[in-house]
Amino acid sequence: MGDNHDHSHEAPQAANTEALNDASWKSHWDLLLALLILIVELVLEYGFEYHLNSITAPIINGIAFLLAGRQVLILAFRKSMRGDVFNEFVLMSVATIGAFIIQEYEEGVAVMVFYQIGEWFQDAAVNRAKRSIKALLDIRPDKVSVLKDGTATVVDPSKVEIGDTIQIKPGEKVALDGELLSEKASFNTAALTGESKPDTKYAGEQVLAGMINLHSVAEVKVKSVFKDSKLSRILEMVQDATARKSETQLFISRFAKIYTPIVFFLALAVFVVPYFFVEDFNAETWFYRSLVFLVISCPCALVVSIPLGYFGGIGLASRNGILFKGGNFLDVMTKIDTIVMDKTGTLTKGVFKVQDVVVSSGIDENDFIVIAAALESNSTHPVAQAIIDHAKDKGTRHKASNVEEVAGHGLKGTVNDKVVLAGNLKLLRKFQVSFPAEVEQIVDTIVVIAIDNKYAGHITIADEIKEDAADAIKAMHDLKIKTVMLSGDKQSVVDNVAKHLGIDDAYGDLLPEGKVAKVQELKDQNRHIAFVGDGVNDAPVIALADAGIAMGGLGSDATIETADIVIQNDQPGKIVAAIKIGRLTRGIVWQNITLAMTVKTIVLILGAGGIATLWEAVIADVGVALLAILNAIRIQKKSI
Repeated sequence: MGDNHDHSHEAPQAANTEALNDASWKSHWDLLLALLILIVELVLEYGFEYHLNSITAPIINGIAFLLAGRQVLILAFRKSMRGDVFNEFVLMSVATIGAFIIQEYEEGVAVMVFYQIGEWFQDAAVNRAKRSIKALLDIRPDKVSVLKDGTATVVDPSKVEIGDTIQIKPGEKVALDGELLSEKASFNTAALTGESKPDTKYAGEQVLAGMINLHSVAEVKVKSVFKDSKLSRILEMVQDATARKSETQLFISRFAKIYTPIVFFLALAVFVVPYFFVEDFNAETWFYRSLVFLVISCPCALVVSIPLGYFGGIGLASRNGILFKGGNFLDVMTKIDTIVMDKTGTLTKGVFKVQDVVVSSGIDENDFIVIAAALESNSTHPVAQAIIDHAKDKGTRHKASNVEEVAGHGLKGTVNDKVVLAGNLKLLRKFQVSFPAEVEQIVDTIVVIAIDNKYAGHITIADEIKEDAADAIKAMHDLKIKTVMLSGDKQSVVDNVAKHLGIDDAYGDLLPEGKVAKVQELKDQNRHIAFVGDGVNDAPVIALADAGIAMGGLGSDATIETADIVIQNDQPGKIVAAIKIGRLTRGIVWQNITLAMTVKTIVLILGAGGIATLWEAVIADVGVALLAILNAIRIQKKSI
């Protein structure tokens, strides 16, 4: 049981698909008919003491056997032809055909019937585990209304080009990422973020594919083609996630390849060895014991329940707005003992507002803001956006030329034939621009401006801490996890946020390479690190950490692509949820491994000793598999 589903995590294998199409209604009816024949035969035999004769018994049981087991027999044959002799399908086929040889017909049929019932339950469980993932895959719209000259035309989303205007009626899904043209619209973002509360967007704000328009007709200007939308990337991540196996899954796959031939030869030994040591050796008795040994040794419960457990974990995470890019990262999160976080966009909202503008004497404040905004319009940083927003009503807009980014410092460019610097104090020091000493004492985030190599003034900017950030840090500490904050912002701002949230260690004034160095320091201390960030400059650190976590709402494309886990609604509390889901999944998987190995070992010993029958072997085998499946399903019922 399980090999066909074990392969569902890999590229589809034609032979398996052809031979084990047991999800179809036809095979289910075949199984029910075989079960009915078995039940009638047992009732006649044990209820009315009516025994089928030597001619009818093999015929009727043979029909039931083929109805229940032909798929297993076909797959056993095909695998054997490819040289794969030691697998559960060959093992089951040998055991059941052997039962027919020694005229234990009902027991041979029972092995196949109960095996297939286990497969049936397994199918249902896997489909249930995939349901939350399928729900995400079903949100991709297949039609979109494009507005041209006031007329709406329904087309395929892949045909829509950047700059087109699309119309979304109430109840419809947004098909492509874009900018809202309508004055206001409310959207259900649950498919993307896991949050069911409506999100109101205003003209000019970003609208993402997968959102559902709730009330009035909305118009959106398309900003990315269908294949590049955030939704399409999320769907790819989810589909890829099922292909990446955890270390436990890989271990069990390797274990099964070694375990199966060993038990095969042990079963053979149970039949052959007693011939040399037992005086009244009875071939049929010892052959029967070897068949019991074969049946109970099937690694069904392991092969089924472990991938199912990881499926459940990925599905539970998806429902909570967390995308694991593979079952392996569920395992990684169980080992994390240090969480390193970026400040802006991770612990703070990344929505900055200009608080104060201070200019040097002789400089007009409006001109100062307009010049700063001209340069900052070349940056995607939230601080730059705050300055641009503040300058909207301050006069004529200027264009900057020869703009270059000085990594971790700021920008340099030309505005109105003047060389302008805009960034942090390190930028002014780098270009040897002197500034007033009191500027260094400012606690808030500041952007200092120099014009033609002379200090021109500064802008103070405030960012707001996310509502659940303090609770998230406390929850991390409750899980005995060390918290570290890294930021390119000045140390005074970083210390202020760290004190407010109760973070263990906080480091400011860091360039991208400085963040990498700090993470490397922690790794050198043998700490297992998860790094959480949202900016382009966080991508190298995310790649270095044991687990990279991206804030997917505000996060840059590069960071989301590099990350192992994506949090879709940007809530720090979801970091804790990801750890809990990882621990829960691993706990249930190891419960299943322990249960399966304990029961199998006991019944193997009983079978070899002649105490357990084929009936008990098949009930124990299927029973353990069903218990393991039900245990794995528990993951999907959990609320995090």
